[in-house]
Amino acid sequence: MIKRQLGASGLEVSAVGFGCMGLDFGYATKVSKEEGVTLIRQAADRGVTFFDTAEMYGPFTNEVMVGEALRPIRDQVVIATKFGFDIVEGQSRGFNSRPEHIKAVADASLQRLGIEAIDLFYQHRVDPDVPIEDVAGAVKDLIAAGKVRHFGLSEPGAATVRRAHAVQPVAALQNEYSLWSRGVETNGILAACEELGIGLVCYSPLGKGFLTGAMSKDTKLGEGDFRNNLPRFTPQAMAKNQALVDLLKSIGAQKSATPAQVALAWLLAQKPWIVPIPGTTKLHRLEENLAAADLELNDGDLFEIAQALADLDIEGERYPAHLLATTGR
Repeated sequence: MIKRQLGASGLEVSAVGFGCMGLDFGYATKVSKEEGVTLIRQAADRGVTFFDTAEMYGPFTNEVMVGEALRPIRDQVVIATKFGFDIVEGQSRGFNSRPEHIKAVADASLQRLGIEAIDLFYQHRVDPDVPIEDVAGAVKDLIAAGKVRHFGLSEPGAATVRRAHAVQPVAALQNEYSLWSRGVETNGILAACEELGIGLVCYSPLGKGFLTGAMSKDTKLGEGDFRNNLPRFTPQAMAKNQALVDLLKSIGAQKSATPAQVALAWLLAQKPWIVPIPGTTKLHRLEENLAAADLELNDGDLFEIAQALADLDIEGERYPAHLLATTGR
C-alpha cells in the first residue's frame, strides 16, 4: 500500500490505517481475542502499517489484543494508543491528564502492548483541569525517556493545539472527519494542521458504518451498541441521511467502487497528510476499505460531491450534548 507522512513529523504510515476499537469495544458485535489477532495480522499482511488503540477500549483488552497481534512484526508497524481517562475498576471516572498519571498510563500501555516505545501517544480528550502545557510537557519527558516517539491530541480545539505544539511538537491530531462530519473544515483544525505541519488521522471515516450503505432506517442496533445513544442514528435521522449514501452509491457505480470506497477516497483526496482509520470485524470489509487507497477521484468527481453536499443537510448531531462538550476544548 502507498504510504503517507503525518505532517512534518517524519512519521510514515499506510495511507489507510486500522482503527481497532470496534473489535471488542463499543459495538454489540465483538470478536474474540484470537479472532481480533488474526484480523489485525491479516491487515498487516495486506500492507497496513498503522494501528490505533487506547487504554479506554475494553478497557485495556484492546491494547492486549493489538500487542499480541503486532509484536512479531513490531519493526514494521506504527502503534498509536491514548491516555486521558481515570479508569477505576473497569469504568471511566472522568478525565485525568495529570502528568504523573500520563506517565503511569504510558508504562501500563507499554506492558499491555509488549513493546519498547509507543509510536504515537494521544491525549484522548482535553482535560479542562490540567493545562495543556503540562500535558505536552509530560509527553515530552516520555519522549526524552524513550518510552514515546510522537505526541498527538484527539478532538482538541485549535487554540489548544497551538499551545501544546509550542511545548512539544504535535505529530498528529485524531478527529472525527468524514463526508457527514466535516467540522474540522470550519473549526480551525484543518487550518492548524496546515500551518503547523501536523497530520490528521480521521476516526469514524465511514460514519460509524452508515456510509457503507449497509444500514437504513429499519436497522436495529444490538444491545450495548453505543450508536443507540447517538442522535444521528435515530430512524428519522437515518432516513433523511440516506440521501448521502445514495450519492456515494451513484458515484461508486461510475467508478466500479462501493460507497465506503468513495467515502474513504474522498478523505484521501482532501490533503496528502490525512489518513483515515476505518475499523471492521470482517476480512472482506477490510479488503474493501484498503482498496480505497487505489481509487482516484478526479476534479470532476470532487466537484460533483461538493455540489451535492451543498444541498444536503445532515440530520442529527454526531454526539449527544454531554459528549460534544468534551470536544473542541
